[in-house]
Amino acid sequence: MSDVLEKISKAVIEGDEDAIPNLTKVALDEGLSAKEILDGGLMPGMDHVGVEFKAGRMFVPEVLLSARTMKGSMNVLEPLLAAGESIAVGKVAMGTVEGDLHDIGKNLVGMMMEGAGFKIFNLGTDVSPEAFVEAVKKEEPDIVGMSALLTTTMRNMGRTIDALKEAGLRDQVKVMVGGAPVTADFAKQIGADGTASSAPAAVDLAKELMGLA
Repeated sequence: MSDVLEKISKAVIEGDEDAIPNLTKVALDEGLSAKEILDGGLMPGMDHVGVEFKAGRMFVPEVLLSARTMKGSMNVLEPLLAAGESIAVGKVAMGTVEGDLHDIGKNLVGMMMEGAGFKIFNLGTDVSPEAFVEAVKKEEPDIVGMSALLTTTMRNMGRTIDALKEAGLRDQVKVMVGGAPVTADFAKQIGADGTASSAPAAVDLAKELMGLA
């Protein structure tokens, strides 16, 4: 790993939001591509954060800070992406299902997925089955991610999958579900492709569904 990529990785791990934009520009000035910066600096940093979070050595506020730091680098890279240099390993449309307004867990999963190279379309909270269907039509994601924190709103995950089937879109996407009350049995019962118990596990599942793991 080059010196600047090591510094980028370290900045992500330490949540150094102030340093990351300039480090990214330095890497570009040295001739590194956006993909090289992602693969050699940002992703190793976020991978380390994921390992530490899973082991209980880093906590949600620190992970969010690392994710925001990574985002600061991605903001610098956006002009290159607009010029056609794609670095996304897959596209994910995610939202909290209808009737549920909880989003901390969903947002953490989204940030960690971005750190792993996924392009995220965050649909927000209280997302109806119809809105999920429209997002799939418009954005053509590889994965749909649904979150629920309430047992009373979990049923809307099944309703959303049914809506995707009725629209003829179910076979075009993988469906991930998550949230405190969601179990593997429930995910299987409603026809989802999988569930994960934590943000790092969700990233691993997304990679597996994309054939990257």
